[in-house]
Amino acid sequence: MEKLLASLDDAPIIDKDGYEYLVHPISNGVPMLDPALLREVTVEVMQTADLDVDKIVAPEAMGIHLATAVSLQSDIPLVVIRKRAYGLEGEVSLHQQTGYSESEMYINDVHPGDRVVIVDDMLSTGGTLASICQALDDIGAEIVDIVVVMRKVGDSALDDTEFEATSLIDITVEDGEVTVH
Repeated sequence: MEKLLASLDDAPIIDKDGYEYLVHPISNGVPMLDPALLREVTVEVMQTADLDVDKIVAPEAMGIHLATAVSLQSDIPLVVIRKRAYGLEGEVSLHQQTGYSESEMYINDVHPGDRVVIVDDMLSTGGTLASICQALDDIGAEIVDIVVVMRKVGDSALDDTEFEATSLIDITVEDGEVTVH
């Protein structure tokens, strides 16, 4: 994970109303995402995740490019949890709240008994993943695995659920600097 670790050195950190937000190519698409970095992270996710599943699930927006790459390499269908309703039959809505935003999200094409892996870029406050896990559980899907590229060390809303995420790296963002643990 040489490229991922090196990329953290150049990643800007911005203040979002007192929340130190890491702006990273994997999690934001800016600065520009080097294909070699995406390839490295995709390979690591595929080696880490339990891919004995029916579907890959990823939240809009920042998990999409990574989950798409994993889907292309594994031939496992991809379901994107969207931030807008389409009104399709069986669509399930959920409310997610993070340390810096809140919104509604919408799940389509996940059914009772589906075995899913959730792939995402970052586990920070855990609000998004906790809400997604609850909604998938309510649908009757089996969450086989949750894999994130980076996890901010500390408490998260996911801690209050029965679900655990595996991260490629654990970080802290403090005083404008990223530390890898």
